[in-house]
Amino acid sequence: MSELLDTLRDDHETPLSRLGSSKALYAVTGGEMDGDAVRAAAAAEAAAAADLFDWWADDEPNDEAAALFSDLADTAREHAETVGAESDGSKPNVYDVLAEFETTDGRLGGALARALVSLKTVEQMVGFFVGDADPMAANDFRTLKSDLNDQLDTLEAAVSDLVDDDAVAREAADAVVEAAYDEYVETLEGMGVKPKNVC
Repeated sequence: MSELLDTLRDDHETPLSRLGSSKALYAVTGGEMDGDAVRAAAAAEAAAAADLFDWWADDEPNDEAAALFSDLADTAREHAETVGAESDGSKPNVYDVLAEFETTDGRLGGALARALVSLKTVEQMVGFFVGDADPMAANDFRTLKSDLNDQLDTLEAAVSDLVDDDAVAREAADAVVEAAYDEYVETLEGMGVKPKNVC
């Protein structure tokens, strides 16, 4: 099922476009568009990812998938250190959805979608620090971007090699993208911002 990533990008083109907009960064920082808020949002996401993937690595019966989840947890911890901020304990809603997946197929599909959604946010974070004339921070976040791109390749291969039921992986991946988009819309609407105009 190596085409899952392309299918996700095609079927969720508009939501993914909005999740990769500056409004998405405005949403994840609670409207506080400054370096500290961006770093804190990245730290919270990384901490949530590390917790989830640690749990999956311990709980996963498929040895290859378990090793992959362990690697993802390690990378998330590295990202938390790289961004240089403390997590406030909050976590994106996608992690509640991801936590519901109990099968290898669902977890791999969900992890692929999580990497795609996270990449969209991190790309905006790189752009923020470039625009803020903070090249060191921009380079820090380029590291996250590069790692997430690598994860997409690794997870796409894992979906192709390890997934038994394509429909389960696809359903999980769709649910993650939809959860991320729903949170984006709800957060912006709660702040009095129209979410459907991309900027």
